[in-house]
Amino acid sequence: MRNFMLALMAIFSIGFANAQTQVGDATLPNQMTLEGTDLVLNGAGMREKVVFDLYAGGLYLQSKSSDAQRIINADETMVIKLDIVSKLVSSKKMKSAVDDGFEASTDDNIAPFAERIEKFKSFFSDKIVKTNVFDIAYIKGQGTVVYKNGTKIGMIEGLDFKKALFGIWLGEDPADDDLKEGMLGS
Repeated sequence: MRNFMLALMAIFSIGFANAQTQVGDATLPNQMTLEGTDLVLNGAGMREKVVFDLYAGGLYLQSKSSDAQRIINADETMVIKLDIVSKLVSSKKMKSAVDDGFEASTDDNIAPFAERIEKFKSFFSDKIVKTNVFDIAYIKGQGTVVYKNGTKIGMIEGLDFKKALFGIWLGEDPADDDLKEGMLGS
Protein backbone atom coordinates (compact mmCIF):
# COMPACT_ATOMS: atom_id res chain seq x y z
CA MET A 1 0.00 0.00 0.00
CA ARG A 2 2.85 2.35 0.86
CA ASN A 3 4.49 1.79 -2.53
CA PHE A 4 1.16 2.43 -4.26
CA MET A 5 0.77 5.76 -2.41
CA LEU A 6 4.34 6.80 -3.25
CA ALA A 7 3.76 5.96 -6.92
CA LEU A 8 0.51 7.91 -6.92
CA MET A 9 2.23 10.92 -5.32
CA ALA A 10 5.00 10.74 -7.92
CA ILE A 11 2.47 10.74 -10.77
CA PHE A 12 0.64 13.76 -9.33
CA SER A 13 3.96 15.54 -8.70
CA ILE A 14 4.99 15.06 -12.31
CA GLY A 15 1.68 16.48 -13.53
CA PHE A 16 1.92 19.41 -11.12
CA ALA A 17 5.54 20.15 -12.06
CA ASN A 18 4.63 20.20 -15.76
CA ALA A 19 1.80 22.67 -15.09
CA GLN A 20 4.25 25.39 -14.03
CA THR A 21 7.48 27.00 -15.17
CA GLN A 22 10.16 28.14 -12.75
CA VAL A 23 11.85 31.46 -13.62
CA GLY A 24 14.36 32.39 -10.95
CA ASP A 25 12.38 32.68 -7.70
CA ALA A 26 9.04 32.93 -9.52
CA THR A 27 6.70 30.14 -10.55
CA LEU A 28 4.49 30.88 -13.56
CA PRO A 29 1.54 28.71 -14.60
CA ASN A 30 1.87 27.10 -18.02
CA GLN A 31 -1.77 27.90 -18.81
CA MET A 32 -4.36 30.42 -17.77
CA THR A 33 -7.90 31.38 -18.72
CA LEU A 34 -8.98 34.99 -19.10
CA GLU A 35 -12.53 36.06 -19.92
CA GLY A 36 -13.25 32.55 -21.23
CA THR A 37 -10.15 32.46 -23.45
CA ASP A 38 -7.59 29.71 -22.81
CA LEU A 39 -4.01 30.95 -23.00
CA VAL A 40 -0.71 29.10 -22.99
CA LEU A 41 2.65 30.30 -21.70
CA ASN A 42 4.49 31.26 -24.86
CA GLY A 43 7.74 31.89 -23.01
CA ALA A 44 9.22 33.54 -19.95
CA GLY A 45 12.33 35.23 -18.68
CA MET A 46 13.75 37.48 -16.02
CA ARG A 47 13.99 41.29 -16.14
CA GLU A 48 17.39 42.16 -14.79
CA LYS A 49 19.09 45.42 -13.93
CA VAL A 50 22.87 45.18 -13.60
CA VAL A 51 23.09 41.91 -11.59
CA PHE A 52 19.71 42.06 -9.83
CA ASP A 53 16.62 40.08 -10.79
CA LEU A 54 13.62 42.47 -10.72
CA TYR A 55 10.68 40.45 -12.04
CA ALA A 56 9.86 37.33 -13.97
CA GLY A 57 7.87 38.03 -17.10
CA GLY A 58 5.68 35.58 -18.94
CA LEU A 59 3.80 36.01 -22.21
CA TYR A 60 0.50 34.15 -22.60
CA LEU A 61 -1.06 33.66 -26.05
CA GLN A 62 -3.85 31.59 -27.55
CA SER A 63 -1.26 29.70 -29.58
CA LYS A 64 2.51 29.87 -29.40
CA SER A 65 4.39 32.28 -31.64
CA SER A 66 7.93 33.61 -31.94
CA ASP A 67 6.92 36.49 -34.23
CA ALA A 68 7.18 39.61 -32.05
CA GLN A 69 5.56 41.96 -34.60
CA ARG A 70 2.62 39.62 -35.15
CA ILE A 71 2.07 39.41 -31.39
CA ILE A 72 2.31 43.19 -30.94
CA ASN A 73 -0.14 43.86 -33.79
CA ALA A 74 -2.59 41.04 -33.03
CA ASP A 75 -6.12 42.02 -32.01
CA GLU A 76 -6.55 38.97 -29.80
CA THR A 77 -6.64 38.24 -26.09
CA MET A 78 -3.18 37.87 -24.52
CA VAL A 79 -1.41 38.55 -21.22
CA ILE A 80 1.98 39.66 -19.97
CA LYS A 81 2.45 38.47 -16.39
CA LEU A 82 4.97 40.28 -14.19
CA ASP A 83 5.91 38.45 -10.98
CA ILE A 84 7.91 40.83 -8.76
CA VAL A 85 10.90 39.04 -7.20
CA SER A 86 12.85 41.99 -5.78
CA LYS A 87 12.41 44.60 -3.08
CA LEU A 88 14.13 47.00 -5.50
CA VAL A 89 10.91 47.35 -7.52
CA SER A 90 8.88 50.27 -6.20
CA SER A 91 5.92 52.25 -7.43
CA LYS A 92 8.16 55.18 -8.34
CA LYS A 93 10.64 52.97 -10.23
CA MET A 94 7.86 51.12 -12.02
CA LYS A 95 6.33 54.40 -13.23
CA SER A 96 9.73 55.62 -14.43
CA ALA A 97 10.31 52.32 -16.25
CA VAL A 98 6.88 52.67 -17.91
CA ASP A 99 7.85 56.15 -19.17
CA ASP A 100 11.15 54.83 -20.54
CA GLY A 101 9.42 51.83 -22.08
CA PHE A 102 6.79 53.85 -23.92
CA GLU A 103 9.43 56.27 -25.22
CA ALA A 104 11.43 53.35 -26.64
CA SER A 105 8.36 51.53 -27.93
CA THR A 106 6.97 54.57 -29.77
CA ASP A 107 10.29 56.06 -30.95
CA ASP A 108 9.62 59.03 -28.60
CA ASN A 109 6.18 59.65 -30.14
CA ILE A 110 4.18 59.40 -26.91
CA ALA A 111 1.87 62.37 -27.63
CA PRO A 112 -1.02 60.21 -28.96
CA PHE A 113 -0.79 58.08 -25.81
CA ALA A 114 0.07 60.66 -23.13
CA GLU A 115 -3.27 60.65 -21.32
CA ARG A 116 -3.57 56.85 -21.43
CA ILE A 117 0.04 56.41 -20.28
CA GLU A 118 -0.71 58.55 -17.21
CA LYS A 119 -3.78 56.42 -16.49
CA PHE A 120 -1.71 53.24 -16.94
CA LYS A 121 0.97 54.52 -14.56
CA SER A 122 -1.73 55.22 -11.96
CA PHE A 123 -2.30 51.45 -11.81
CA PHE A 124 1.10 51.22 -10.10
CA SER A 125 0.44 53.92 -7.48
CA ASP A 126 -0.11 51.54 -4.56
CA LYS A 127 2.92 50.11 -2.84
CA ILE A 128 4.64 47.37 -4.82
CA VAL A 129 6.23 44.58 -2.83
CA LYS A 130 8.14 41.43 -3.59
CA THR A 131 5.64 38.66 -4.55
CA ASN A 132 3.13 41.07 -6.17
CA VAL A 133 1.91 39.74 -9.51
CA PHE A 134 0.64 42.04 -12.25
CA ASP A 135 -1.30 40.66 -15.20
CA ILE A 136 -1.32 43.12 -18.09
CA ALA A 137 -4.02 41.72 -20.32
CA TYR A 138 -5.27 42.78 -23.70
CA ILE A 139 -8.83 41.52 -24.04
CA LYS A 140 -10.19 41.58 -27.57
CA GLY A 141 -13.18 43.88 -27.78
CA GLN A 142 -12.43 45.57 -24.44
CA GLY A 143 -8.88 46.91 -24.21
CA THR A 144 -5.95 46.61 -21.85
CA VAL A 145 -6.93 45.46 -18.38
CA VAL A 146 -4.46 45.41 -15.49
CA TYR A 147 -4.79 43.08 -12.51
CA LYS A 148 -2.71 43.17 -9.33
CA ASN A 149 -2.68 39.89 -7.40
CA GLY A 150 -5.81 38.83 -9.27
CA THR A 151 -7.79 42.02 -8.57
CA LYS A 152 -8.74 44.24 -11.49
CA ILE A 153 -7.17 47.70 -11.15
CA GLY A 154 -8.40 49.35 -14.33
CA MET A 155 -8.77 49.33 -18.09
CA ILE A 156 -7.52 51.38 -21.03
CA GLU A 157 -9.19 51.23 -24.44
CA GLY A 158 -7.50 51.03 -27.80
CA LEU A 159 -5.60 48.50 -29.87
CA ASP A 160 -3.07 51.26 -30.60
CA PHE A 161 -2.32 51.53 -26.87
CA LYS A 162 -1.91 47.75 -26.60
CA LYS A 163 0.56 47.79 -29.49
CA ALA A 164 2.68 50.48 -27.83
CA LEU A 165 2.42 48.76 -24.44
CA PHE A 166 3.38 45.27 -25.62
CA GLY A 167 6.17 46.92 -27.62
CA ILE A 168 7.84 47.75 -24.31
CA TRP A 169 8.77 44.08 -23.91
CA LEU A 170 8.57 42.80 -27.50
CA GLY A 171 9.49 45.79 -29.69
CA GLU A 172 12.66 46.68 -31.55
CA ASP A 173 14.12 48.39 -28.45
CA PRO A 174 12.77 46.20 -25.61
CA ALA A 175 13.16 46.82 -21.89
CA ASP A 176 15.39 43.71 -21.72
CA ASP A 177 16.68 41.75 -24.74
CA ASP A 178 16.98 38.47 -22.82
CA LEU A 179 13.46 38.84 -21.40
CA LYS A 180 12.12 39.45 -24.93
CA GLU A 181 13.85 36.30 -26.18
CA GLY A 182 12.48 34.34 -23.24
CA MET A 183 8.91 35.57 -23.82
CA LEU A 184 9.19 34.62 -27.49
CA GLY A 185 10.29 31.13 -26.47
CA SER A 186 13.76 31.57 -27.97
